Order: sequence, then structure tokens, then C-alpha cells
Amino acid sequence: MLSGVKAGLVSADVLQREQQELRRHERNNKHLEEESRHSQTVFRDKSGRKRDLAQEQLEQRQKAEAKSERDEQYARWGKGLAQGRQQQQNVEDAIKEMQKPLARYIDDQDLDRMLREQEREGDPMADFIKKRKARESKEKKEKPRYNGPAPPLNRFNIWPGHRWDGVDRSNGFEQQRFARIANKKAVQELAYKWSVEDM
Repeated sequence: MLSGVKAGLVSADVLQREQQELRRHERNNKHLEEESRHSQTVFRDKSGRKRDLAQEQLEQRQKAEAKSERDEQYARWGKGLAQGRQQQQNVEDAIKEMQKPLARYIDDQDLDRMLREQEREGDPMADFIKKRKARESKEKKEKPRYNGPAPPLNRFNIWPGHRWDGVDRSNGFEQQRFARIANKKAVQELAYKWSVEDM
């Protein structure tokens, strides 16, 4: 049988011998049972190596946090960043308005500015004001600048005019001057290094 005893009709002494054998076998395995009672389960992967469950749980938690953070960011992007900023601005404006007194008088500058900045449909003066603002911004326009390949340096650091064709027509004085300055600086540096060499 599975328990190790003989099946069928057996004599009493054979049965007693088998029971003693089973008891002795249980006593021999008692210490193994005690050792295994308080031991922890060892989990292994497919290749047979021990798995560190605490480390795996930590990694899974970190992955879940990163995923939730990424999902939250995508949700924020999905709602629209500009719309979120506008909503935040509306809340701040509402809080600011709630702090003001309920009665608003004719000399309330915030109310006056807000009403002036609103654009209403069918306003005959709105086009005129837009044109005037465009004209004023055009008048403030900067002078045209040269935009082409980098011009050669000059001693006054003056940028060429916007009509310059990019041809260097100088006699080479500026380049010679910069070469002399660079040479003088190199000689001074070399002299300094030579003077402090033995220190």
C-alpha cells in the first residue's frame, strides 16, 4: 500500500512490526519536520535560481509609480496645457474678485480696464483701434540689420549695414591688428609660465 504496510490478511506480529517500523521512521523524520516548520518558502524561476520577492515587489511598485506618473502627464496633456493654464488663471481671477467688495463704483479701475479690454462683436471702433495699434507697432520697428554669413571682426565691433554684399574690401589692417594682439597675449602667457616654472 502507499503507507508502506502490506495489504490483505496479515498476522498480528507482522502488523505490529510494520507499525513499529512506521513509528521509528516518523521519529527519524521528526527533526526534519521541526526544521521545515519555521523555514520560509524558496521561490525559484524557470532556470532554477532563487527569486528575491522583496526586490521584485519594489521594482513592480517603481514601475507602477512611473506608469501612473506618465499616465497622469498624458492625461494633463490630453486636457490641454493652455486650457489648464487658462483654468488656473480663471480661478485666480475669481479669488481676486471675491476679495473685492460686493458694491462696485464708477471709479473702480479693475472693472473699467476689464470692460475696455473685452472685444464685442459688431463694435465699430474695434477695427479702428486694431489698425491704430498695428500702425504704432510698425512705427516702433527696428532698423533693418545685415543677416548673412558672419562678417569679419573689426576693432570697434560694429556690425555691417543691411545692404552689405559680404565682400571684404579692407586692406588687411584689422587682421594684422588682431594678430599682433593675439601674439602679444601668447608671449605674455609664455613668459608668465616660464617665470613660475621652478616654483
